[in-house]
Formats: sequence, structure tokens, C-alpha cells
Amino acid sequence: MLISWNSTQACNLTCQHCYRDASPQALKEELTTAEAKQLIEQIAKAGFKIMIFSGGEPLMRQDMPELIAYAASQGLRPVLGTNGTLLTEDMVYTLKEAGAMRVGISLDSLDEKEHNRFRGHPDAWAMTMAGIENCRRGGLGFQIHTTVTRRNKDELLTITDWCVAHGAKGHHVFFLVPTGRGKDIENTTLRTDEYEEVLTSLMRKQKEVPLEIKPTCAPQFMRIAREEGIPLRYRRGCLAGISYCIISPTGNVQACPYLPVVSGNVRERRFDEIWFDEAIFENFRHKKPRGSCGVCKYYTVCGGCRARAYYYNDGDYMAEEPWCKFSHYKE
Repeated sequence: MLISWNSTQACNLTCQHCYRDASPQALKEELTTAEAKQLIEQIAKAGFKIMIFSGGEPLMRQDMPELIAYAASQGLRPVLGTNGTLLTEDMVYTLKEAGAMRVGISLDSLDEKEHNRFRGHPDAWAMTMAGIENCRRGGLGFQIHTTVTRRNKDELLTITDWCVAHGAKGHHVFFLVPTGRGKDIENTTLRTDEYEEVLTSLMRKQKEVPLEIKPTCAPQFMRIAREEGIPLRYRRGCLAGISYCIISPTGNVQACPYLPVVSGNVRERRFDEIWFDEAIFENFRHKKPRGSCGVCKYYTVCGGCRARAYYYNDGDYMAEEPWCKFSHYKE
């Protein structure tokens, strides 16, 4: 079980796809250090094992090393999701000493200008590359996170090879879901044939490389992996509300960062109570969705992307996934 806490709305970049619509300023209502520690205790009590500190940019919080250390003290495995630009030598050392087990670093292109364009900063690529090198030299394990759109879909396997050559532990490929600022670039999302083609190429690439390739927000990779005879350590494609959820900077609990349905707030109710009792989680755990997802023989290993269903079906997160090749959805 893993959980992601969007620890702050603040970020030093202005990425085109940001689901949090992050900006340089933090929100006034963000959880305090004391509230965050209480939340960490409740997360551990609920049975979660991996805690992802993300943002915004989590390293914009001055107390991040302290919170990582506290998570480790509660028996959680702390990992960080970052744009990599603030991973100085000193910060890498501090994070490792605090107990961070791995960092996921965003890299969307090996073309410097393209990465900078997507991330909204003229020096993003150079700063991220420096952060990656600092992790490598400092012995802090890292994996690469790539958001795939029509602009970079043909570059993905080259990025995977780059990951192998530079010592990354994994390459996680995020398929764009139109939420936050991502709505403004919805026209760059992959449609059915592209979706299937890219997932198939990634799964076949998995046979060739020693690191893990993990598609995210494209749960059909589980079906394709089975068709290709590729063993995976995952049991299901979409984990939202089943063994994964997220918490916003102000304490709102959601099944998925790309699904803007709030299930409660940790300032008003304990997280472990929300996790075990809220209706949306019960729906994801015990009800089948409608449409093609509900009758698909792969549903139990896939689940369909509930956030994408929400966006393309007028807020109905139990509708079918639109871009799967088995979908009946028509745009």
C-alpha cells in the first residue's frame, strides 16, 4: 500500500501539465509540521507502507527532511517525487541521512529546449541533470518520471535507455490526464491507437532492460503485459482507492491526484477513518464500473483509469475508460 501527500502547492517551475496548478507561493492553509506528523501517524496506523512526499515541489518545504525522518520512525518507507532542480549535494546528503529511500525525478525529454518548454523554466533541464548527478554521486537511489504526450511519445524508449545508462532504478511513464493545468493541453493526450501502441512498446522494452518500467494512469499495461508474457510485481493497474490515495496540501483526501473528488479532510476526521469508511473507496473496492470496463475480462487486473473516466464522462468516475481499445466511448 502506498500513499502520496502533496505536501505543498509551492513550486519553482510552472509545468504545463500540473494537476495541482502549482505556483511559487504556498497556500496559507497548508498542513503545519505538527499536523503533518499527526497525519503520518494515522497513515501508518491505516497500514500503508510507502509514503510519497510530492507537491508542488516538496523541497520547497523547509521541514521536509524532518518529516521524512518522522515517517521513517513510524515504519514507513519515505520516497520523494521532485522536479530535481533543488537536489543540491547538501540536500541529497540531508535527505539520505533523514531516511529517504528513493527519489522520483521528472524528466520529459532529452532535448533540453523541449524539457524546458514543458516545465516552464529556461534552466529546468540543466538543474534537473545536476540533481540527478548529485543523487548518483551521493548514493541516493533515483528513478525517472516522464509525462507522455504526443510531443514526446516517440522518445520514450530512448529515455529508458538513458535511465539504464545513468543508473536509474526505474522509468515511470505518466499518461496525461486532463486536470489542473493539464486541461489546457488535453489535445496532446494519446488516443486509443497511440495509447495501445505506446503501452505495447513499453512492455516489450521491459523484456530488454534491467530496470522497472511502470506506466501510470494507463492501467491497460497489465493486460498487455499478460498478452506479452511479461511477469510483473503488480496485481492491478489502477490502485486508486484500493491500495493508494493522495492527500492535498490542505488535508483533503482523494482516491487519485487526477480525480478531483474529495472524500474528507484530515483536519476534520482522522485519515484512517476516512480511508476505511468513505463511499468512494467502497465503490472502487467492491463495485464494477459501467460500460465496457464493467464487462471486460481484464477488469480485475486493470480497473480502467477512473480519473480519465471522470473527465470524459461529465464527472462519472464509474464510467468506462475512454481510450482503451475495448472501450465503446466516442468523443
